[in-house]
Amino acid sequence: MRVSVVLPAKNEAEGLARTLPALREQWPEAELIVVDDGSSDGTAAIAADLGARVLSSPYSMGNGAAIKRGARAATGDVIVFMDADGQHSAAHIGQLLDKLGEGYDMVVGARDGSGQANFHRGLANAFYNRLASWMTGHEILDLTSGFRAVRAERFREFLHLLPNGFSYPTTSTMAFFRSAYPVAYVPIPVAKRVGSGSHIRPLKDGIRFLLIIFKIATLYSPLKLFAPVGGSFFLLGMCYYAWTFTMFGRFTNMSALLFSASVIVFLIGLISEQITSLTYTRQPQP
Repeated sequence: MRVSVVLPAKNEAEGLARTLPALREQWPEAELIVVDDGSSDGTAAIAADLGARVLSSPYSMGNGAAIKRGARAATGDVIVFMDADGQHSAAHIGQLLDKLGEGYDMVVGARDGSGQANFHRGLANAFYNRLASWMTGHEILDLTSGFRAVRAERFREFLHLLPNGFSYPTTSTMAFFRSAYPVAYVPIPVAKRVGSGSHIRPLKDGIRFLLIIFKIATLYSPLKLFAPVGGSFFLLGMCYYAWTFTMFGRFTNMSALLFSASVIVFLIGLISEQITSLTYTRQPQP
């Protein structure tokens, strides 16, 4: 089983100087790919000097774009994605690969509370995990972890869904669950990052994470989103009708509007569910 390790990097020369030697020492046969996302420091030069295959972009396209480019270039049967900032250890790759060998298609390194950048980030990630777990119907321990091992063939099926910016882990995780590709989690410690500060903007990228969750939900599990909304409109209509009938003895236009909205929302979800089923119907091979 040939392994490729893909590290998206933007101004991570200092982190690569620590990460790449450890990878080469512990995984001498692995293919190391550093995707330089328009860095302005010596990221590309450091990576090349340390023996990694370097894919450079003339300008920053985003973390997700770097992941997609690295996944396309990787020649291994298994791809390990990890950060270039020193947070992830080469020593933990073995744990991911061992779990992958048990029949899983994706294994994610799940961070504990100490691995979060700060309290607010940890609280937000806990909320994302719960929301995504409800959407997919599977327990998701770390939705946004960038440390994961995947079977290359499976992962490439979803490259067209991945955003060019952050949160490729969100999209890929939910896509794997919806496609019935088994996913497992392995608890790992996370070290303090080195080099430049985090490129994630908590407010803007937090909203983006939520939007992507709802986007994937409507693509893969539409009724889980539309049915509760439709039910809420129906319940509100019933409550309003009960109040107007008790107070005025009549059925109002507002009640009719709320009931109509509940039916329309539910039907949209039902149609979306059928479209989703057609999207995932595999065509017979010629």
